Amino acid sequence: MEEGVPGVVAVVHLLVLSGAWGMQVWMTFASGFLLFRNLPRHTFGLVQSKLFPFYFHTSLACALINLFIWLSQKKWAQFTWWDVGQLLLLAASTILAALNARWLGPRTTAAMWALQAAEKERGLGREVPGSQGGPDPYLQLRARDPEYAARRQAFVRAHGLSSLCNLGCLLASGLGLAGLGLGLRAI
Repeated sequence: MEEGVPGVVAVVHLLVLSGAWGMQVWMTFASGFLLFRNLPRHTFGLVQSKLFPFYFHTSLACALINLFIWLSQKKWAQFTWWDVGQLLLLAASTILAALNARWLGPRTTAAMWALQAAEKERGLGREVPGSQGGPDPYLQLRARDPEYAARRQAFVRAHGLSSLCNLGCLLASGLGLAGLGLGLRAI
């Protein structure tokens, strides 16, 4: 590993990228599933509404830091195909994180609040998902209330796009981290 400032920059780059990837793995595969299965539906939504803005903005900050560090260490005239691939991964991660932080995250949360307002009016939202027996009251509500069905569709669309962006960030960070690992000269 290089000594001095370039070595410190390389360590910061590795720490920020690996930290971002670890956070993304935790939020995507552990936190959400654990909370969803163990909290009442509306409490889960409240917790997610507090976690996601911080998570999305932290992902964006990490992506920007990594992109700027990477760009500062490269000479444009000497780019290889490998460098272009790394640049595209870092740029994709930055763009997807920005979409989630600034656009999709707030829209998903707003759609969730609208959905929950309709559910609260009907006494729904205090149950833990999967805990009630019998017919699904949310499915019944969608069938008889077109306004609720439209709110649900808006939430599903925003949440789905946000999830795709998150998975894209996770994939880009993971591949970028793999690329850094493959470029190590020694362990």
